Amino acid sequence: MDLRQLRYFIALNEHRSFVRAADAMGITQPAFSRSIQGLEQEFGCVLVDRGNKDLRPTPEGQVVLQHALTLVQGAALLSAEVTQMTKLDAGEVHFGCGPAPAVKLVPDAVAQFINAHPKVRTCFQVDNWEKLSRALSREEIEFFIADIRHFEADPNFQTQPLTPKRGVFFCRPGHPLLAKESLSTNDMFDYPLAATLIPPGIRKLLANLSGRIDFSPTIETEHFPALVKVVLQSNAIGIGTEEAFCEDIAQGSLVLLHWRNLPQNLESMNARCGIVSRTGFRLSPAARAMIETLVAVDKQKVSVAV
Repeated sequence: MDLRQLRYFIALNEHRSFVRAADAMGITQPAFSRSIQGLEQEFGCVLVDRGNKDLRPTPEGQVVLQHALTLVQGAALLSAEVTQMTKLDAGEVHFGCGPAPAVKLVPDAVAQFINAHPKVRTCFQVDNWEKLSRALSREEIEFFIADIRHFEADPNFQTQPLTPKRGVFFCRPGHPLLAKESLSTNDMFDYPLAATLIPPGIRKLLANLSGRIDFSPTIETEHFPALVKVVLQSNAIGIGTEEAFCEDIAQGSLVLLHWRNLPQNLESMNARCGIVSRTGFRLSPAARAMIETLVAVDKQKVSVAV
């Protein structure tokens, strides 16, 4: 018994004809029939009811068919995984990213990657760092890009820093706060705050500033373009990394807010963006190439900014 015979048996069940099945498998009908007979001799029983016009499997044939499907599919998956691990221009790469990197860094890097490796299927998931870490642990993705502070001390994760991203507050032109000469953080909490899932350090800072035990934004979404639209059409104050909406700021459609009692270089407000992967797991060549591209694009953006 070998996989070839099992594939032939599956084909016979699909086509219900020795002639059509042999043609589909690209061999002669006598050779195909001998292969099925050899399989029956291997098991010591009849697998196909030849007296039935539809050539239905016997009860024994049904059992063999179920296992044959599992074995053939498993062999295909094994081959695909090995190919993905050994060849860059084959297979797939699955990774994740936070909402802010998904605005500019990741699309630019993916575009550059597929230009260099058009045969690699590239899939990226946009979500918050909590859900991405769970997806990584379930092996649904090979790595993700997010704030790395939560993962640096965890031995289960390996981190590679990218350029820190400046955290800022922003609003629409014409917001009531812009009429004031000087803004205090007390003014901030008079309006709804809109943000993605806030990292623990920034969450603690905002809780302290607001005088609360804990802090949660009024509007929370992982879809950054939607968050920006909410801010543009309301008096909500947005929180995010400047890089994600620098074009909106340059065009004047969004305005940065500066608080006199909040140092602009406060480290906890900056996102320590980086790449997170699992400790002890070998990344595929495609994943390693994607990470190299992300790092290169990140450095290019810093050079342009300077």
